[in-house]
Amino acid sequence: MRYLLLSSCLSFLIACTSVYKNLQPTTGKLSDLQKFRPSFTVALYRANVDVTGNHLSGLLLFKRMPDSSMRVVFSNEPGFKFFDFEFTRGGGFKVFSIIPQMDKKAVIKTLRKDFQLIMMDNLDSSKLQVRKDSSLVYYTFPQENGYNHYITNNTADSLIRMERASKRKPVVQVFLQNYVNGMPDTIGITHSNFNFTIGLKKLER
Repeated sequence: MRYLLLSSCLSFLIACTSVYKNLQPTTGKLSDLQKFRPSFTVALYRANVDVTGNHLSGLLLFKRMPDSSMRVVFSNEPGFKFFDFEFTRGGGFKVFSIIPQMDKKAVIKTLRKDFQLIMMDNLDSSKLQVRKDSSLVYYTFPQENGYNHYITNNTADSLIRMERASKRKPVVQVFLQNYVNGMPDTIGITHSNFNFTIGLKKLER
């Protein structure tokens, strides 16, 4: 009984420990991140999505509209839309359409936050917090519930990953790789709190 109680206490303490606890304040500025902001004027990706027990594959389109809003459309190759979203420069969001399997508040909210993290459209320099550990620099923007982290190497010339996180740990990690003309060739999104992954591979136009 005593062993079980001790094990429970240790498990609780480990669960409450923040993976960010050893980060120390450092200098940095918003312009350090600007070179990593994808220039999605028009970008088409081969997409594989696994969410809530469903696997979907097709094409995902990012398109910057004349009013500076961004449309993000995921469809199969014949053109049937799985979802069609609009993101405005001011942080607005609209769902034009979404299939019933994905039409869940939590899924839509998660997709919205994932794409906003990737697009880096509304980063507020007045809220930026910069911290580091021995090898990485964390550019952090507080959100309504949690934080968005953009993580670079010490010289800020390589984007290691993006994270949406609670105070203690990441809830989603995003990897953007092989930038060509300002756009990543490969994007991977993995959630830690439920089975939800997105893989994108850019198609040549």
